[in-house]
Parts: sequence; structure tokens; C-alpha cells
Amino acid sequence: MTDSDDLRARLAKFTADRDWGRFHRPKNLAMALAGEVGELVAEFQWLTPEESEAVMADPAHAARVRSEMADVFVYLTQLAMRLDIDLYEVAHEKMDEVEVRYPPGVVPRSAGPSTP
Repeated sequence: MTDSDDLRARLAKFTADRDWGRFHRPKNLAMALAGEVGELVAEFQWLTPEESEAVMADPAHAARVRSEMADVFVYLTQLAMRLDIDLYEVAHEKMDEVEVRYPPGVVPRSAGPSTP
């Protein structure tokens, strides 16, 4: 089993043990994901670019960032499970598209693409 498989199995058991599957519809999971992304963004909202680069140097701030990133990852994984999407597969597919769209040397480094 991979780390991804382990997490998916743990999330499935956690959800089943609490009978939360009935709440985990794609719409609800997407909305929860958006909320968690907002909480992650809030951790960086008023930081300068330099402060955002050094955020992990402050243990308390680093703990909050890790926690919010975990929430985002968990909800995204649950949404992918619900929709039967292999996130690693679609991430590679997306990178294939982006590599074609933005070959090296074509896009100035200061104005990079919006994805990813």
C-alpha cells in the first residue's frame, strides 16, 4: 500500500465509523474544501512576500499552516474518493498539459502561469 492508499483507507474508516458519508456529497466536500483553503490563505493574508517565505521559522505559525494544509489535503482527498478520481493521475495529466502550454524559456519568470 502507498501513503495515498493508507490515507484513503483511514479516511474511509473514519467517515464510516461516524456515519458521516451521508454528509460527504461532492457539493458539501467542495464547499468545505473552499472554506479550508480560505483558512490557509488567512495565515498569509497580511504577510509581506518575505514574511511569507519565512513563515515556517515561527513554530506557532508553522503549526497553523501545517494544520490548514492538512485540512485542505484531507478534504481534497475525500472529494477525490467520492468522485473516484486518482489525484496523482490527474496531477500528472495536468502537468503534461502545462508543460506543452508553457515550454521552458517561453514565459518570463516574473509573469509565470496561473496553473500550477
